[in-house]
Amino acid sequence: MNAPFHGSRAAALRDPFTAFVCDEATAEILRPVAVEHGWAPEKVNRGGLRNAIQTLSVSASPTILFVDLSESGDPLNDINALAEVCEPGTVVIAAGQVNDVRLYRDLVASGIQDYLLKPFTADQVRDAFINAQMIVSGPRANEPTADRPHVMAAVIGVRGGVGASTIATSIAWLMGDKAGRSTALLDLDVHFGTGALALDLEPGRGLTDAIENPSRIDGLFIERAMVRANEKLCVLSAEAPLNQPLLNDGSAYYQLQEEIRNAFEGTVLDIPRAMLVQHSHLVHDVHSVVVVVEFTLAATRDAIRILSWLKANAPQAKVVVVANRVPPTQQEISRKDFEQSIERKVDVVIPFDPKAAAQAAKLGQPFAKVATGAKIAQPLNALLTLTVASVDAGEDTQPGSPTKGKSKAASGGSLLEKLNIKSMLAKTPKSGKVKAA
Repeated sequence: MNAPFHGSRAAALRDPFTAFVCDEATAEILRPVAVEHGWAPEKVNRGGLRNAIQTLSVSASPTILFVDLSESGDPLNDINALAEVCEPGTVVIAAGQVNDVRLYRDLVASGIQDYLLKPFTADQVRDAFINAQMIVSGPRANEPTADRPHVMAAVIGVRGGVGASTIATSIAWLMGDKAGRSTALLDLDVHFGTGALALDLEPGRGLTDAIENPSRIDGLFIERAMVRANEKLCVLSAEAPLNQPLLNDGSAYYQLQEEIRNAFEGTVLDIPRAMLVQHSHLVHDVHSVVVVVEFTLAATRDAIRILSWLKANAPQAKVVVVANRVPPTQQEISRKDFEQSIERKVDVVIPFDPKAAAQAAKLGQPFAKVATGAKIAQPLNALLTLTVASVDAGEDTQPGSPTKGKSKAASGGSLLEKLNIKSMLAKTPKSGKVKAA
């Protein structure tokens, strides 16, 4: 189920509609509505969800599938079993007798399009079918345009508590709000991730379901699993139970990256540093890596190690070093000594602003949205520019390919030209130019 979803192609190769119901009363409601849509009434079968799983395990899935959960003892697990036999692009409408908001949310998060509470009317069925047909035949909400290359950025904190997740959320929000890209924020800390929390959202079960069942990942799964923060930003995060270890070979993460690349114009990966050791492939296709640091001895040591690791495992990526939460008082290590130790310049310095950070947390909004003062906004805008500059400047979008030469952005000039980078970055000795690792 990991092939991208193509509605028109799926409709041409499959039966347009099939239903599996538990009682004749439900069948009598469905058949006339099916005929109204030009579907064969005999496609309404008896047997409910169990029959649906058995039938679809040996035959092609329809474009629109209606399943009755009335006889299911564990609807959520049964829907997950159904997902194992359904092909990509199948739009599932479920019906049942359990009036539970939590069940409804879990079912929607697991991939179904709608849940009808029995007894329902023919008009409710019509509305559900119309919505399903719109999904099948309508344009994808987050489909990237052909002339706008996808940009993928990874954010890594060299130490816990340096604010890497805050930076990741801010970059994702800026990428949508300022750069105008449909953006996905993928928070890969499945137990303690704060991507959804920072945006005042419920994380849902999409990420944990993807890790537990990588075969379910496809374009339709991504569309349903992502939690929308605004018109341009969607989030895939998790709060998995602490007694639930999620062990995998990393294939789920790779498939998520591939499907998100097909559905969005930008991806921001919030990667816990420990994952780099086990899943180095996470950064093989990224265009830029934002390394978040602080001016301490421990951060200096770990920055050296991570930068060296990135040179070996992500040579195609533009590395941007960001010093976050830098107080005006004396640091444990001076910026000059830090830069000499890591053998490169710090690209962006974000001052410590506890008032703005507290306000962002209270409002459930990205730090970049709340911190509108020039002292914070300018470095964050500079960070956005450095993150997307290589792609917006017209370089080849394939990681690792040679530069084709920079061109003007569609909006009339690149972001680098619009923003005064030197004024946004902290002062550096002799030269204000930004250097990449």
